[in-house]
Amino acid sequence: MNIKNIVAVSGLPGLYKLIATKTNGLLVADVDTGKSRFCSVRQHQFTPMETVAIYTDDDTIEIAKVFQNMLDKQVELPAPSPTAAHKDLQKYFEVIIPDYDRDKVFHSDMKKVIKWFNFLNDRGYLTAQSDVESSEKESGEEE
Repeated sequence: MNIKNIVAVSGLPGLYKLIATKTNGLLVADVDTGKSRFCSVRQHQFTPMETVAIYTDDDTIEIAKVFQNMLDKQVELPAPSPTAAHKDLQKYFEVIIPDYDRDKVFHSDMKKVIKWFNFLNDRGYLTAQSDVESSEKESGEEE
């Protein structure tokens, strides 16, 4: 997963790549066009993808693990449309995250996760390459 510098910006559609931080905002770039823009902290809220988690019955699960589960099951169970019926999204989430908290994970959260997954997967950000490299580094350090 290569979601380290990806942020969601309130009031703006899609996800953005973080270029730089300033005391009064962030400089972000559109993932598709590369066009950069300044987003003020007075007008926007920022959510780094690596800090997003989904509530489970026990604790939380990182969004990267959720995306990995979605990738692993993509062949046999493709992600539904974000506009699908609530029952369809619930059935999908029961397969992807069997122990997700049904009281805390809302329909809008499910839609957002699926939109983010489709957005990042279509642009090649959701590859297991960085996971393989990091596990190789960890195993090399243990020797």
